[in-house]
Amino acid sequence: MTCPVCEGSFSRVGRRQFCSDACRAAAYRRRRNMGPPALVLPKSRPRRPVTVYECDLCGERSLGEQYCEQCRTFMRRVGFGGSCPSCGDPIAVTDILEEEVSP
Repeated sequence: MTCPVCEGSFSRVGRRQFCSDACRAAAYRRRRNMGPPALVLPKSRPRRPVTVYECDLCGERSLGEQYCEQCRTFMRRVGFGGSCPSCGDPIAVTDILEEEVSP
């Protein structure tokens, strides 16, 4: 078998992957000092501020607020959305696309 550090050949005994303890330590130092991973994932954002809720009793819609102040009940989630650019009322993406949208 070939050692991945020094590329020398050795006979494998058990689960050994390196020819010596020095090569094993060098491989560990190399892995440790590689730095941050190349792929950096973006931070997750809370979903509530972009979620549209609708009250079942009065039909009032709200963006990011789950509690209906008029009826004093919790509203159901309609889906992701935002404020309508023309009227300013909360509108869900599913209302526009007529499809279910997942994050």
